[in-house]
Amino acid sequence: MRRVFRAVPELSLVPRPPHRENLSLHVVGLALLFLVPGMLIATLVEWGSLTSDGERPLLVAALITGTVGMILFAGFGPPDDVRPSDVFPVVVWTWLSCSVLGALPYVLDADVLGWSQWDSALFESISGFTASGSTVLTDIDSHGRGLLLWRQLTQWYGGMGMVVLAVSVLPLLGVGGQELMRAETPGPESDRLAPRISGTAKRLWLVYAGLTAAIAVALFAVPGVSLYDAVAHALSAAGTGGFSPYGGSIGHFESLGAELVMATGMIAGAMSFSLHYRALRGDWRAYGRARDQMLFLKILASATMVITLLLWVRQGASFGLSLRDAFFNVVTLATSGGFHNIRPGGLGDFAAWTPPAQVVLGVLMLIGGGAGSTSGGMKVFRAQISAAHALRTVRLARRPRSVVPVKLGGAVIPEPTVGRVLGFGTLYIMSFGVGTLIVASLGADPVTAVSGVISALSNMGPALGEAGPSSDFTVFARPARLVLAGLMIVGRLEITAVLLGAAVIVRHLLRRH
Repeated sequence: MRRVFRAVPELSLVPRPPHRENLSLHVVGLALLFLVPGMLIATLVEWGSLTSDGERPLLVAALITGTVGMILFAGFGPPDDVRPSDVFPVVVWTWLSCSVLGALPYVLDADVLGWSQWDSALFESISGFTASGSTVLTDIDSHGRGLLLWRQLTQWYGGMGMVVLAVSVLPLLGVGGQELMRAETPGPESDRLAPRISGTAKRLWLVYAGLTAAIAVALFAVPGVSLYDAVAHALSAAGTGGFSPYGGSIGHFESLGAELVMATGMIAGAMSFSLHYRALRGDWRAYGRARDQMLFLKILASATMVITLLLWVRQGASFGLSLRDAFFNVVTLATSGGFHNIRPGGLGDFAAWTPPAQVVLGVLMLIGGGAGSTSGGMKVFRAQISAAHALRTVRLARRPRSVVPVKLGGAVIPEPTVGRVLGFGTLYIMSFGVGTLIVASLGADPVTAVSGVISALSNMGPALGEAGPSSDFTVFARPARLVLAGLMIVGRLEITAVLLGAAVIVRHLLRRH
């Protein structure tokens, strides 16, 4: 009795922690919980649809995702001291976990893909969450509205990034989120809009939601576009994703108005959301001060005129038709939107364009959009810094002893930033080379392999060759599609973040063994 009596006070004075410390699992659980409302909304839409009855797979997927998310979120907590190196595995694990569980609606429904095509389901899910837009669904129009809405929602979630959304609550848990924001948000450095990182994340998401709503309203005003169509396409346009509930994409509507609304939405999505927020607050001159954003618009205008002339002169189309299809397809590829406007009598199939026009499109796919946006690609600011560094190299060859800093718009770029940009370019080229070799060795022809890898790394969606806008990615072998899915994640999360995250994960596993 005396021993028991003495043990009780000791146990009461040293309470056991309610959960174990693991930042990655905690944030993964939080991100999975964010997916549940989207799955439930898709379930309701599927249930209310008169053309299909696939609500059960969506509901089961929501229950599984919610259960796993709650167990991880409640069972694990953030440590008291978070190091910057701890952040990168969080980013990698979050996107992988959401992609895996996000594929459940595809495999649980045998009429869509089923378990036998789990790799195709994973590819479709990764393509959604990375806002790529590449698809392996061959008969999109035959699937239920709820499932297709979930497919659209994956791109809306992935557009700005579920990790950034999770950052808004991390400070409440005593965890600093600035490193996490920098690892997920594209650009050289996150633009803080509020003293706390949670305030910045909330403001960015308000702008993101507002842009989505504006695109939906504008599309709904176009004759022939239903409310469902407007919402579904707005979800992927704001995230510059490229998925559409129709196999004909935007060409399904055969409407110039729909194309103009979508192009405007994709351009807005490919520009800095911090600038959008400042403009909404009255500082419209913020756009003019962002030289990379202005250069992006100039690139769009220049590429549109060049391709318009090529289509007009070399393919014999009228100037108006050439301008219409050149503008839409330049925008959809430069912003990594990934939609197409193939329609009877049009020129939307850019895989059939003249080779010089395709070369211009290839350059646009590599560069991508502006920093701080939802678009993919290397980003305009990296292209600017790389070009400025190349000019400096030429000048130093003439005057080796001179000091020539890298400048953009009169502002000196710090050398560490220049080094990071050049390092990113080197890793990007290496990833492109290795990926192309692997995909080509698995049976793809050179044009399809090269453009497919560029499309995956830049999160563009359609490619050239056999994987053009009128086709899908089933032209690649199943192992090749898994390689392309991995490249999509590398491109979306930035190569450096993925490599650092993988290195930390491997080091942790080696220590345990």
